[in-house]
Amino acid sequence: MSLIVCKFGGTSVASPERIKKVAQRLVMRKQEGNDVVAVVSAMGKTTDELVGLAAALNSDPPAREMDRLLSTGEQVSMTLLAMAIEARGYKAMSFTGRQAGIETDGTHAKAKIVKVHNERIMEALERGYIPVVAGFQGIDANGDITTLGRGGSDTTAVAVAWGIGADVCEIYSDVDGVYTADPRICPRAKKLDQISYEDMLELSGAGAGVLQMRAVEFARKFDVVIHSRSAFSDVEGTYIKEETDMMEEAVITGIAHDTSEVKVTIRGVPDTSGVAAKVFSALAGNAVSVDMIIQNVSEDGLTDISFTCPGGDLKRAEETLSRVLPDIRAREYVVDRDIAKVSLVGTGMKSSPGVAAKAFSTLGENNINILAISTSPIRLSVVIDSAQVAEAVRCLHSAFGLDSDSVFEETQLSAEEIAAKMNKGR
Repeated sequence: MSLIVCKFGGTSVASPERIKKVAQRLVMRKQEGNDVVAVVSAMGKTTDELVGLAAALNSDPPAREMDRLLSTGEQVSMTLLAMAIEARGYKAMSFTGRQAGIETDGTHAKAKIVKVHNERIMEALERGYIPVVAGFQGIDANGDITTLGRGGSDTTAVAVAWGIGADVCEIYSDVDGVYTADPRICPRAKKLDQISYEDMLELSGAGAGVLQMRAVEFARKFDVVIHSRSAFSDVEGTYIKEETDMMEEAVITGIAHDTSEVKVTIRGVPDTSGVAAKVFSALAGNAVSVDMIIQNVSEDGLTDISFTCPGGDLKRAEETLSRVLPDIRAREYVVDRDIAKVSLVGTGMKSSPGVAAKAFSTLGENNINILAISTSPIRLSVVIDSAQVAEAVRCLHSAFGLDSDSVFEETQLSAEEIAAKMNKGR
């Protein structure tokens, strides 16, 4: 018998019909002789709708109140799923982040988990219940509800798995594992049977949406095995764990893309010492996450400085630059929202020269202009025009021999098929 944590995203619980499917899957896991804990996100677009409601009342709502508001989305999901499990004759008990013992720091909207108190979940398991935990939320030392940021339910699931000593943390989404690229824009992408924490961290950080980066960081730190798989099919997914020998064969493990960043260019910056420090210190002080930085060659004592940052940080970046520009005597700043970042990731890059040259020549042959470049020992990222992102991913995927012989097709396991599997196992 195994102890399994199963996390289901918003797409998986977007409607009563899909919640029924999730309940069937959990019951099936229970029938197989496993102890099961579920972690759920808010239904479908619930979080976006709650953000919209808040915006209609206050353009700058207090962070504490936003966390309380947004936490209700997951609480709806957890109770509905518990009811659906009970309707199938199995005992279930729902838990908010606080009830599940998820203790965080006091940073609203981006809280970090500091401890997991597992007593109530373990007690529920011992009594034969399927615990259903609200993801994305916790409680700080003052007793206030906190949220973990977008995708935080993944982190909740990994933390719960660590806290209760689970054998595996299964994270269900709308794709059946980790692919060499997003199969929805690169149909020849291959599903990986396994991937190292290191490669998965880079892919998540570069925009691969299948797993939240913080969840992978948590898993690596505490050696939690993650199984990324589809909520709509019954196929084996991808295991994220320590590096294995077979992974040394590939130079490039995968290609990620991110269209959520923007590029900001500060024009007419005096080319004097300390100017860049003033700019980026001010941005950091206003919680702006800067990704790439590009400074042009000085001409007539002036230069341009460009940087990329998440689109969600743009408002704070503009506020900061409006305050700093007069101080550094720069002329203006301009924002380019139509960019995308494409990243090649692979631990094999460490010992394989020529990756950058091959990537640049491939993009050049396809008339894709590079606006910025960033590298790490296992990652090469380029910024390009967002209109060319799909073409860039596909041509790089082919150039590095990652194409599969088959074409990706999204599949779903129907409620009837899941029920048939359940009846067969009885």
